[in-house]
Amino acid sequence: MPARPRRALLLVAAVVVVAGLLVATRATGPVADPAGDALYAALVYLLVLLVAPRLAPWQAGAVATAVCAVVELAQLTGGPAALVQAVPVSRFVVGTTFVPVDLLAYALGAGFATLVDASTLRMVRRSREGRPAR
Repeated sequence: MPARPRRALLLVAAVVVVAGLLVATRATGPVADPAGDALYAALVYLLVLLVAPRLAPWQAGAVATAVCAVVELAQLTGGPAALVQAVPVSRFVVGTTFVPVDLLAYALGAGFATLVDASTLRMVRRSREGRPAR
């Protein structure tokens, strides 16, 4: 698997962070929280690739989903809530309240990131081989 350019990963991560902050601070309605969770999972996906840029998309997606699930399940312990009380900005990283449906939003966000990454890699490979992208 070719390594993704770290500069590109950082740029996309910055865009995802801005989108996530906009959703967290401005969005309302029933879609706002799941959208924020999906963006969180996409960011975790990008962070996984920053650490291991040669992972296959499905591997990065599995790791990102697992990390998000661990963070969500940790909310059952009360540890994240205590951290947020001490450092309020950490709310964006660890949350405070376990919500089972968040696990689905994380899986969808990481899944979407996986599909975009796999499609991008496929297009890059085809262009290097001189074949038209589909």
